[in-house]
Amino acid sequence: MNPTTPPRIRVHPCPSVVELLCAFALLAAVTARASDWPQFLGPTRNGVYPGTNLAATWPNEGPPVLWQKPVGQGFSGPAVAQGRLILFHRRGGEEIVEALDARDGKPQWAFPYPTGHVDQYPSGDPGPRGTPAIADGRVFTFGAEGRLHCLDLATGAKVWSVDCKRQFGARPGFFGLACSPLVEGDAVLVNAGGTGGAGVLAFDKSTGRLLWKATDEEASYSSPVAATLGGKRLAVFLTRDHLRGFDVKTGKSAFEFPFMPPIQASVTAAAPLVAGDTVFITASYDLGAAALRVTPGGLERLWANDDALSSQYASVVERGGFLYGVHGRLDVGQSSLRCVELKSGKVQWSRDGQAYGTLILAGDSLLFLTVNGELIRAAASPDGYKELGRAQVLPFFARAHPALADGRLFARSKDRLFCVDLRAPETTKR
Repeated sequence: MNPTTPPRIRVHPCPSVVELLCAFALLAAVTARASDWPQFLGPTRNGVYPGTNLAATWPNEGPPVLWQKPVGQGFSGPAVAQGRLILFHRRGGEEIVEALDARDGKPQWAFPYPTGHVDQYPSGDPGPRGTPAIADGRVFTFGAEGRLHCLDLATGAKVWSVDCKRQFGARPGFFGLACSPLVEGDAVLVNAGGTGGAGVLAFDKSTGRLLWKATDEEASYSSPVAATLGGKRLAVFLTRDHLRGFDVKTGKSAFEFPFMPPIQASVTAAAPLVAGDTVFITASYDLGAAALRVTPGGLERLWANDDALSSQYASVVERGGFLYGVHGRLDVGQSSLRCVELKSGKVQWSRDGQAYGTLILAGDSLLFLTVNGELIRAAASPDGYKELGRAQVLPFFARAHPALADGRLFARSKDRLFCVDLRAPETTKR
């Protein structure tokens, strides 16, 4: 502001009041959006909950369950935005995109379509694994057979769809296609594993028109993330063979790094994690983890081993230069909750013999939901494992990544969806 010019509020009091009210309204809207969980791994796609309304302690009987309802098959996590919860599941021969009222679980609309997907390996659950993405009043889902749908958030009406298996030769792999769509800028991106250079696909989010395609590599079960690296906005993917970075707008390759388990009967499922100029990737099956710094000349390997933080499918969170995640595999029954220094790979602490599960970072706390349905709260600190709370909130087999929106945890067991209230008492009436 020019110091010789009187403050605007003195010259035009009425417009300034209006502007202030608009600013407060905008701030309120931004705050409301910040408490949503509109996609896989949350608003910033790194497992971080930005809200500050969680209770410091839980009742002896655990945090209350506000509602629950039966659901179909699948490991797709819920997504929540603007008071709506989007559930992607399977019943019989249909994949169903369903909208519920996040406050009470009451159904609002449903969009079913036929599927004949059968897992190559008998998993016992042929349902969709990709979590919906909500953006700009639209819902984006990617089914086990590679059908990408864009639906209207308010009504469930189809806006456009693409059959990636039929149009691009998408290969479902052992357990179907599992990518959670990434909406970034004007594009919606998927790890499709198509043929003819269609391993990674980017579509116009408004029309479904193909924007670009890249690689002949099969898809992994990992979902992409977006990050600014080297001054450019990139989409970071783990395909079956490589870590790859692409310019979001053009699809031009920014970097690549070989990353593939040595055995065919394996999965790579955790999302890449970007912290500053470093990308962390992890898998199991004798592959391990790696931390890679992005430089103008490409990728610089900081460390790589199979001893620090090798996670079968759960993604990792980061706070203050330290990683928190699960080392081990669900299918062999051996896992540890760990803290690892990002720059060195040094294990700071390890909670051994811990059930496998998924993590959310909320402030200075970890919320760890195990496959056994236990919710554990622990300090996100490299100084040692410190448990702050533990409660049985779900029945057995909570494999899907939960959502945390407005202080409410939305999580799936094998056949039910639960809403668990983690809010501080003074915020529950808001």
